[in-house]
Amino acid sequence: MELGAAQNPNPNPDAPPISAYYQTRAEHHGVVSSDWLAHAAAAAALPTPGADAAGVEDAAAPPPSPGTGGVIEEFNSWRRKPEAAEAVAAIMALTAVIRSSRATTMMELEIELKKASDKLKSWDATSISLSAACDLFMRFVTRTSHLEHEKFDAAKSRLIERGEKFGEISLKARKTIAMLSQDFISDGCTMLVHGYSRVVLEVLKLAASNRKLFRVLCTEGRPDRTGLRMSNELAALGIPVKVLIDSAVAYSMDEIDMVFVGADGVVESGGIINMMGTYQIALVAHSMNKPVYVAAESYKFARLYPLDQKDMTPAHRPIDFGVPVPAGVEVETSARDYTPPQYLTLLLTDLGVLTPSVVSDELIQLYL
Repeated sequence: MELGAAQNPNPNPDAPPISAYYQTRAEHHGVVSSDWLAHAAAAAALPTPGADAAGVEDAAAPPPSPGTGGVIEEFNSWRRKPEAAEAVAAIMALTAVIRSSRATTMMELEIELKKASDKLKSWDATSISLSAACDLFMRFVTRTSHLEHEKFDAAKSRLIERGEKFGEISLKARKTIAMLSQDFISDGCTMLVHGYSRVVLEVLKLAASNRKLFRVLCTEGRPDRTGLRMSNELAALGIPVKVLIDSAVAYSMDEIDMVFVGADGVVESGGIINMMGTYQIALVAHSMNKPVYVAAESYKFARLYPLDQKDMTPAHRPIDFGVPVPAGVEVETSARDYTPPQYLTLLLTDLGVLTPSVVSDELIQLYL
């Protein structure tokens, strides 16, 4: 089965759809087995990325013009690279749209780019970083009016140059964050991490290479066991690590010096949307005066302002308890939660180290 394609037997049409984002993350991280994905497909209707109404029409139509129908293929080719985040893959795909465009005016090119961006965002409407990266790309690449006064070929070259620059900045984001984070990791400290975050892993890798001595507690990260994946990666680096069952966070908090988490998205309030369980970890840490640091790339900054836990686009994942669930018992399948800014200490980003209250100002700058 190709990455990005999913079986859709749909035996249970009443079950909530499972976010393609979590299927993608499973493929990237190797956390979820093929049996798990088969269970996911059997549990609910899985939307096939790119197989929307437009995609069906493309199958019967003549070959699409570069930059519209081909943007999903370009996106998927980048998405298969282990180190390329989904948002970075979108940025690279949109740059390829500009490069291969047959447009002859700036207006035509911007319309084509907007269509490609919308198609990428519809690939998985639940992915915050994908949507934010597309919006930021559009603003970063096309935001100046000077392009209107240049010859088209020169303006197009300028757009390609900007797109490539934005992609380069985004690819380097994790390393930038890792360097900025080193001052917060001291010898002898113990930190708690939740689930699997590639940017948090990059932070800890650099700390270990700098010969810092520290210990990590990883939550198990059920139901997809992402914490086990994280613990395996850390153990391979020679970092002392212990796995906690998710319900043991409060029990273990007194031996923890700090919490490090990633984020699916950073919202306008300065809060974060992340893997389910982040909110309760932040609550416990805050009550025990432990700092909570969020490592997040700037392409995850989204123009969203959730007011509560239900004020988000739902993203679901299958839950397997290992035993049958009694008939009539409802199971919560939400995959992520919202952590308000008052429970976060600092955000470590490629834009710098930010307090949650500064995020709104940075978003304004990013989208101007």
